Amino acid sequence: MHKTAVAAALFLVGTSFVPRIASADTSITAAGSTALLPLVKAAADQYQSQHPDVKIAVSGGGSGTGINQVVQKAVDIGDSDIMAAGHPELVDHRVAAVGFALIAHPGVRVTNLTKKQIQDIFSEKVQNWKDVGGADVKITVINRPRNSGTRAVFTKTIMGDVSISSAGLTEDATGSVVTTVKSTPGAISYAAFSGTHNQQGIVELKIDGVAPTDENVQSGKYPVWSYEHMYTNGPPNAAISRFLAFVTSNSELLHKAGYILIRDMRVHESDR
Repeated sequence: MHKTAVAAALFLVGTSFVPRIASADTSITAAGSTALLPLVKAAADQYQSQHPDVKIAVSGGGSGTGINQVVQKAVDIGDSDIMAAGHPELVDHRVAAVGFALIAHPGVRVTNLTKKQIQDIFSEKVQNWKDVGGADVKITVINRPRNSGTRAVFTKTIMGDVSISSAGLTEDATGSVVTTVKSTPGAISYAAFSGTHNQQGIVELKIDGVAPTDENVQSGKYPVWSYEHMYTNGPPNAAISRFLAFVTSNSELLHKAGYILIRDMRVHESDR
């Protein structure tokens, strides 16, 4: 074989074994609302299975934490049950609506409370279930931390100007609230429908005779609900935009995870 042909052949053989440089994975981080956490986690799992080059890290911490972290650019997306007032740099992406149920241990023997009775319980004016028509059992209030969006919604829609007592227990996540209510005789708290519906060992209480259902939230009969927000610091890049679009457009996932499509809402937050 001619020397030139041999050299060319060796060159081709050599280059055929040069490893291909893999493209870098896309990384997205989200943190905040534990009420929104089940949806964002489920969406992230589905999205990553369809897009193996995208890695999405999701954590809780509460709405206040989510807003603060996205303001500081510590995460790409800040999840929140409340508006990010005072932060014009943040872009609001509303992805769903969710109701919040008042939940209690079954042993309290109560299925309905008036708004006034709820205010009396959480301000510790009333401390025994017998005083609101229930069993002779001490009331144990389980609160959410002050940076909780769920607490902010509960305060706005139920408590109003009545202060929540600082006594009692505090749990910072929807799942831990439900678990603590189940295991604590006399317990009462509040948590997102996404964590309370179809749960054994708790009672979802009616408020002024109105049951905590999606239908009652949609029609405006049930007052404790909010829009769920996924904030970005400025307009999102293409990769984040695609993930946000996936979350908002996935009606099957939204319903399965216990959320309400925004298009199904027949009232506004200002109507409450």
